[in-house]
Amino acid sequence: MLNLILSFTLAIVAATTPLNVDQDNEEDQVREAINYYFQAHATGNGEYLREAFHPVAKLFFVRDGELAQFTLEEYIALFDGSPEEDEDQRVRTIDHIEISGNAAIATITLDYPNAVYTDYMSMLKIDGQWRIVNKTFYLEPR
Repeated sequence: MLNLILSFTLAIVAATTPLNVDQDNEEDQVREAINYYFQAHATGNGEYLREAFHPVAKLFFVRDGELAQFTLEEYIALFDGSPEEDEDQRVRTIDHIEISGNAAIATITLDYPNAVYTDYMSMLKIDGQWRIVNKTFYLEPR
């Protein structure tokens, strides 16, 4: 009976361990894509966004009560290649990641001296790489 229980326990551990390892690896890869996004903001270099976003990604937000959007190229054009003067006061965090197969969502906070941005990233794993395919965000001015 003890051998049966031990065998059953080992079978359960063996069956679940690879999933957890794979899930951790997937989360690391999602974080890597988001870190490119953070690097673009930290340096002002929009080229980092090409590593974070899929080329056809869109960014949606509300401006003056109306739906507004950017393409990835329009978003990259907003970056001037230099970090902001208050960069040392800016904090960026990944608040939540949820992964289901090749789809993921991430909630991100950009805590800046003049505003707090809450970003919601929809991500897909395409050709072995996680990419942001859609970003919606909310800006809370200070």
